[in-house]
Amino acid sequence: MKKKYILSLDQGTSSSRTILFDSEANVVGVEQLEFKQYYPKAGWVEHDALEILETQLYTAKKLIKKLNISPSEIASIGIANQRETTVLWNKKTGNPICNAIVWQDKRTADICKQMIKDDMQNYVKASTGLVIDSYFSASKINWILNNVPNARKLATNDDLLFGTIDTWLLWNLTKGEIHITDYSNASRTMLYNIKELEWDKKLLKYFDIPENILPEVKNSSEVYGKTHIDIFGEAITISGIAGDQQAALFGQTCFDVGMTKNTYGTGCFMLLNTGNKIVNSNSGLLTTIAWGINNKVEYALEGSVFIAGAAIKWLRDGLKLIKSADETEEIAFNVDNTEEVYVVPAFSGLGAPYWDMDARGAILGLTQGVTDKHIIRATLESLAYQSMDVIMAMQNDSGIELKSLNVDGGASANNFLMQFQADILNANVVRPENIETTALGVAYLAGLAIKFWTKEDIIEKRKVENKFVPIMNEKQRTKLYSGWLKAVGKTKGWQQ
Repeated sequence: MKKKYILSLDQGTSSSRTILFDSEANVVGVEQLEFKQYYPKAGWVEHDALEILETQLYTAKKLIKKLNISPSEIASIGIANQRETTVLWNKKTGNPICNAIVWQDKRTADICKQMIKDDMQNYVKASTGLVIDSYFSASKINWILNNVPNARKLATNDDLLFGTIDTWLLWNLTKGEIHITDYSNASRTMLYNIKELEWDKKLLKYFDIPENILPEVKNSSEVYGKTHIDIFGEAITISGIAGDQQAALFGQTCFDVGMTKNTYGTGCFMLLNTGNKIVNSNSGLLTTIAWGINNKVEYALEGSVFIAGAAIKWLRDGLKLIKSADETEEIAFNVDNTEEVYVVPAFSGLGAPYWDMDARGAILGLTQGVTDKHIIRATLESLAYQSMDVIMAMQNDSGIELKSLNVDGGASANNFLMQFQADILNANVVRPENIETTALGVAYLAGLAIKFWTKEDIIEKRKVENKFVPIMNEKQRTKLYSGWLKAVGKTKGWQQ
C-alpha cells in the first residue's frame, strides 16, 4: 500500500496529541487528551509516565481508526515532547519507579543552589550551554536516585533506565528494544557536552549519576527502528525526534542563521537559529542544540518563559474569571487598557533573562477601578512582555536585530495578544497558516529521514495566515514596558 502520511506524536505538558499530515503537509486529523497534573507539595509538579504513554497511544490509535486509514499507509512516526521532564524506570518490568518529575518542578532548587556555591556555573555553561537551574533533568535524576527506595540498587544492577519523554515513548513503542534520545533533548539534561557531543563525565560524577542509565544520543532525523507490531497491528518506521521547541523552530522553517520563533504554549519559548556557531549568552539565555541532521549539529539561543498559556489556564481554573481561553481575546479588545495593572505570572520563579527561582507571581497596581476584565487583559499582556524581555536579551547576545517574529502554539491564535506583541516589540509578528508547528516540525524531521520530503519541499509548503504590524507609538511603548520592568523587580527574591 502507498505510503501517504506522517504521524506526529506531540507529547506536551498538559496533554498528549497525535496529528496526521499528508504529503502536502496538511493536517488530516488531530486527537488530543489531557492528563492529570500532580502537585504533591508546594513547588512540586509530577506526571504519571504510564498515563502519558496510555494517553499518547490512545490518541494515536483513535485517530487512525477515526480517519479509517491503514497503519501501512503511514510512512513514518515523529516524536515531539515536553523537554527536561524526567522518567526513571525498571528495565525488567517496564514500570516507572516513581512519578515523572516535570520541568516546572522546583524541589531540587537547593541542589542547584549548592552547585552555585560549589562554583560550577562557568563549567556548566561552557559544557552544556545552560545555566544552573532546577528546570533541567540532572538535579531531578539525582533527587530520584537519592530519594526513591531501591533506585540506586537498580542502577547498580543495571536494571534502571533514564529518559526524557521522547526516550520513554520510544522505548515503549519498540517494547524495550530502543533506548535512545536525540541531540536536541540530550542538550536539555544539563549532562550533555554540546561541543564534544557526549555525556559529560564530570557532571555525571558531580550528580552521582551512573552512565549506564543514560540513553544513546542520535540525530533528530534518522531511522531509529520500527514500532512493535502489537502496538498498531503493523510495524511503522520511527525516524524523527525533537524537543518540542526545537521541533517548532524546524516547523517554522527557521533554517537560516538569525531566524526566530516564539511558541506560546504552557510556557513561552523563543529560539534564534545560530547555525553551526555556539553563541554564548551574557544575558541569561541558554545555548542549546537545535537539531542534528546527517551527523551535523546546529545550535540556537533560547529564552524560556515558564508561565504563558498556564497563566490563562490559571484565570480559568484557579480564579474562575473565564470559562475558556478563547474568551480572553474579546474581553481584552473590549477594555481600552489595563488601568496600569500588571500581572507577573512568576508561579514557578522567573526564567530568562532573570533566572530567579525565588521570584513569585503578583498582581500590581490595583485600584478600585480595576475589574476582572483588566486583570484578564493584563495577564495576556504579560505573555508579550516576557517575550520582549527575551528578545532584548537575544539581540544583545547575538548582535542580530529582530525584523520579524514567527509565532505558533495555542495562544498565538489570540489576535489581541499577537497585535500587542507586535506593538511592544515594534516588529512584525508572522503567524503561519498551520500553527501546529511543533508536530509539523517533527513530521518534517521524520519525513526527511525517509526521503518523504526534501528541505526544498518543506520551504515551499510554508504558508502565512496573518502578519501583525506594529501601530503603537514609541512613547506609549516605552511607558508600558518601563512599568513592566518595575513590576518584575517587585517579584524578585520573594521566597528568600
